[in-house]
Amino acid sequence: MSTARSTSTGCFPSPFEVAIPAACEGWEDMYAYHAVFAGDRGEADVKRFWFQNGLHCPEPLHPFDSVWLEHAHPALNQANARLFVIPPSLGVEYRILNGYAYLSGNSITDGETIGRRAQLFAQRAGHYYANWDELYGRWVEKVEAATRELAEIEVPELPDIEDEAIVTEGRGIGSTYALLAAWDRLLNGFDRIWQYHFEFNSLGYAGYLSFYELCREVFPSISDQSVAKMVSGIDVLVLRPDEELRRLARRAVELGVAAPVRVAGDEESLWRSLAESAEGREWLADFDETKREWFWFSFGNGLYHNHHTWADDTSVPISRIGSYVGSLERGEDIERPREATAAERDRITDEYRMLFPDEMRQRFDESLALCRTVFPFLENHNFYIEHRYLGLFWNKVREFGALLARAGFLADSEDVFFLQHHEIREALGELRLAWSSGGAGAPRGPRFWPPIVERRKAIFEAMREWTPPPGLGQVPEEITEPTTIMLWGLTTERVRSWLVSSDEPGLVAGIGGSPGVVEGPARVVLSARELDQIQPGEVLVAPSTSPSWTPVFGTIAAAVLDTGGIMCHAAIVAREYQLPAIVGTGTATKVIKTGDRLRVDAGAGTVTILGQI
Repeated sequence: MSTARSTSTGCFPSPFEVAIPAACEGWEDMYAYHAVFAGDRGEADVKRFWFQNGLHCPEPLHPFDSVWLEHAHPALNQANARLFVIPPSLGVEYRILNGYAYLSGNSITDGETIGRRAQLFAQRAGHYYANWDELYGRWVEKVEAATRELAEIEVPELPDIEDEAIVTEGRGIGSTYALLAAWDRLLNGFDRIWQYHFEFNSLGYAGYLSFYELCREVFPSISDQSVAKMVSGIDVLVLRPDEELRRLARRAVELGVAAPVRVAGDEESLWRSLAESAEGREWLADFDETKREWFWFSFGNGLYHNHHTWADDTSVPISRIGSYVGSLERGEDIERPREATAAERDRITDEYRMLFPDEMRQRFDESLALCRTVFPFLENHNFYIEHRYLGLFWNKVREFGALLARAGFLADSEDVFFLQHHEIREALGELRLAWSSGGAGAPRGPRFWPPIVERRKAIFEAMREWTPPPGLGQVPEEITEPTTIMLWGLTTERVRSWLVSSDEPGLVAGIGGSPGVVEGPARVVLSARELDQIQPGEVLVAPSTSPSWTPVFGTIAAAVLDTGGIMCHAAIVAREYQLPAIVGTGTATKVIKTGDRLRVDAGAGTVTILGQI
């Protein structure tokens, strides 16, 4: 069935009628049975509205990578529905269609129910809001401890003969226990980190939404950008890695090693050119310390094992340091415009505050103060969890994959990501059974798993060539779930607009994430590996961005994204760099080509293609 949008039916394609390529046949077997659209609950799923989660899942998911959906969504829904009792939200459901994740908000629209829940929310969220700094400090300690525990997990080597100390010390437990215990510890820790992830997350968005709604109550026509700018100019942790790259660039100039740092493309060339001088060794020591602390930044959003991190591949941060060095040598300012951003924030805040009715001014002050207090968490948790923790997590899974590969269960350690997590445990279970008998038994795994992996690889490549429809099912009567609105930018009006094809060719519409008007050539970037192609003054056009893309915001003229809302990463960073940004376009990367001349008007939320290549 065609996935073209229609204005006559008032609905999107049914998930059961979307045409799936024949080469993808059997894709359902790659994911949990409950994660796919299924006929036995088809009537209920068809009646819901589902949107493709391009913000977190712009690519098809490897079978193992979908594990985060299984752990994140119970934590999110639990926090919204049962812990903090978010008044209009029972969380978000997810499904996978041909490898791509879709979401559907569990919104509450009944006023009486919302009122009852609001009383509980006020008590529970009020406790967190009143003690935010203390509780957030404890949160950081918990996440740091969980990260250390993850790093300390050891994958047993399964030696030819066990260590004699197991006998002489009477331990009574050997490697067959340690192997599955390590795997279970890995997954249990993974589940716990997602519980921590959503401890504050929805409260942060609820705090912002409360301030937003207050502003709209008094000023119905106030722009989303104006509200967002009142909480800009606040340091967030995800900007720190880029600050460190700038600092290393300045340090290279100070130490007189700018030239070799500027031309180095990787760590090997850095060491080769700098290790012979005292100044060079001093800079390298600084680089190593910075790498250990701040390079746990995924090339993507952290939710895909294959995106890797700066710590795994330092070529991108080294290239960016070199670019900053070049700018310094040309006498250019490489600083983020903090003072200008803060001044603009304060100006807008003062203007609106003075226009508030006297009896509501204290409410404005308190709501804004809360919003500014909770705001940093909405970005900081990305560094702690999606990037650092998950970067370590994917590498730890690779260690288990290497063990299975050495035993012949897999052809390559990376093949482990083509198995679901429960399948990996099954394989480990058979491996320990075969090893425990000293090799007397012939394991089935080496003949069983490789053909499954090869078949799934072929399906996966076919899924990558498929374009998922942006929406499925019925248009919602009302979207009230706070995260859906703030992070994805999905409002009832926005979703309905997807059903109406634009009659203006060369015009792409979205949400103004950061104000401004600019013209420039387009640079379409579909992955972080293409970031080195960006030239100064170009307009970045991408499906989404992640914190590791932050350095390019000092180079580009504007950003245009397929996904995201006013509080997505791209919008937040663009405001900090005072760049125009339009998010939530849905189609920018499909309509715009690299080299097209664009006019970005973030106030109007439009991108006009002035000329095509």
